[in-house]
Amino acid sequence: MIPRDKHDRMANAIRVLAMDAVQAANSGHPGLPMGAADIATVLFTRFMKFDPKHPNWPDRDRFVLSAGHGSMLLYSLLYLLGYEDITIDEIRNFRQLGSKTAGHPEYGHAAGIETTTGPLGQGLANGVGMAIAERRLREEFGADLVNHKTYVLAGDGCLMEGISQEAISLAGHLNLSNLVVIWDDNRITIDGDIKLADSTDQIARFEASGWATEQIDGHDPDAIAAALERAQTADRPTMIAARTTIGFGAPTKAGTAKAHGSPLGPEEIAGARVTFGWTAEPFEVPSDILDDWRVAGLSACKQRVAWQKRLDAADNGIKSEFERRMRGDLPATFGNTAEAYKRRLAKDKPTVATRKASEMALEVINEALPETLGGSADLTGSNNTKTEQTAPISAEDFSGRYIHYGIREHAMAAAMNGIALHGGLIPYGGTFLVFSDYARPAMRLSSLMGLRVVYVMTHDSIGLGEDGPTHQPVEHLAALRAIPKHHVFRPADAMETMECWELALAEAQTPATIALTRQGLPAVRVEPAPENRCARGAYELATAGADAAVTIFATGSEVHLALEARQRLEAAGHPTRVVSVPCMELFERQTPDYRRAIIGNAPIRIAIEAGVEQGWRRFLGEDGVFIGMNSFGASGPYKALYEHFGITADAVVEAAQARIARMTDAA
Repeated sequence: MIPRDKHDRMANAIRVLAMDAVQAANSGHPGLPMGAADIATVLFTRFMKFDPKHPNWPDRDRFVLSAGHGSMLLYSLLYLLGYEDITIDEIRNFRQLGSKTAGHPEYGHAAGIETTTGPLGQGLANGVGMAIAERRLREEFGADLVNHKTYVLAGDGCLMEGISQEAISLAGHLNLSNLVVIWDDNRITIDGDIKLADSTDQIARFEASGWATEQIDGHDPDAIAAALERAQTADRPTMIAARTTIGFGAPTKAGTAKAHGSPLGPEEIAGARVTFGWTAEPFEVPSDILDDWRVAGLSACKQRVAWQKRLDAADNGIKSEFERRMRGDLPATFGNTAEAYKRRLAKDKPTVATRKASEMALEVINEALPETLGGSADLTGSNNTKTEQTAPISAEDFSGRYIHYGIREHAMAAAMNGIALHGGLIPYGGTFLVFSDYARPAMRLSSLMGLRVVYVMTHDSIGLGEDGPTHQPVEHLAALRAIPKHHVFRPADAMETMECWELALAEAQTPATIALTRQGLPAVRVEPAPENRCARGAYELATAGADAAVTIFATGSEVHLALEARQRLEAAGHPTRVVSVPCMELFERQTPDYRRAIIGNAPIRIAIEAGVEQGWRRFLGEDGVFIGMNSFGASGPYKALYEHFGITADAVVEAAQARIARMTDAA
């Protein structure tokens, strides 16, 4: 138990650093750090399990600042506790270019930042994923090696965003008793009092979703500690509603929206310093207070030392497997396993939908990689994401490797981010490609953070047929390709599908979307290759009989149409080559010489894809022809739809012949 006067001095250090940093930057949110400082002080000095000198040790507790605008709360804590990445100079440079103290916490900028937050509600859903990962790994490796909690500090905005309901209902359903959400109940948003926009009974809402709840005074250290103590032994996830005053201590702005997202100003800061009895200069923490914080950091590390002894005493096989999994390395044998499977595909030449080809690949992958954790947003039978090795996880049994996420695409994607951030598991999850719209904010954050998350997006075009335009993606491939550092794969057959899965798993710092068909496709790769040809992003699948007059570029279900068109054009005396383009992003990473060679010198270039044209001009140039979609789809059998929208081998041949005739006339 920390004496109240000592607690107050330690909490005020957070408040003053937040005020000073926001004022110096002339930008930021001082209100939340000032209001939540008591909560953070109790949590980090009495409950959190961490080690500033070994910030990434696997069994640490995770702290997620879901209300990421209050970033100075986290930055102040990391500095005060002795994390080396956050110095007082970094605090001074808050929100400046190149600083580790960015406007909102960004994963990878500094140790101790568990996830990138800012878009409200994302951190809360990340926390659900972290808690799932902890529970799953504890089941596998035992409580001696994995036994920690995830704490989330959420604000009113986090709870108003729709993703929050998806996340808390999933957490309640899975009975994640290792998850504690502290709601900074300050009743203020940017516009003003919360009652302007919301009157939800949040306690009742969480209870209805299966959570333990309680309400406390967020400025009473004893009440905070008592609530957190009860959460340690709860049999379900816990939500603590902590009533706080935003901008606590500011003489005229405390409790108002004026303390939310703007610097307090010199006069208000001076008044707050008087309230706190703080006489030190800006960015100066008195040595006795800093010592108290550093001692708290040193005391917490004792649990890591004890954990390390348990790990060292573990069976060698368990220890080496645990360490491999936490490093994110794939088993050394995986490459040979994948090669053997691809040799079998070359022999069998299966004609299957690529969603089925993905399931076939996952049977091999899930057998070889015990760290995969699959799932689907209520489309398991359509996404083909469940295999023989992946029994469902439930509240009663976490030994499985498959999560039924329910109709919660957004929370699924954000939870997968949390699983990947936690470490030790590789998450993949499925839905229809058109519903990537629901998941896209979290998919963007996968890319921003550089996480190995695999999105299995089936029903990738008008080829899904009778479900009609509401379910038929048209612009979605282009939209996902527009996300930086995100690999969008669209394989043409079973061989390319396995190669794309290999690439998605090998890239430890890049998320992947694998877009897959509903309709069956013939094998277009019928010979085993010594290398993964999809790794180049685009490659010549079929050569021209002589100097190429036509080059046809295609992805996915349109590759076999390109090959059919090539056969007819060759027969008519027009040398034609076909280039498969399974991943535009990987193609852009190739050398200029390789890219020029693949695009080639053929005077006629045609691309065919059952989507919109955006992104294809890099292959086509100004004069090339794109055959695809320029409208929404329609309901009907998929073959009729392809005919109706002119996405056919006939259309490719006609376009090529029209260009050839024009060139002949011009000559």
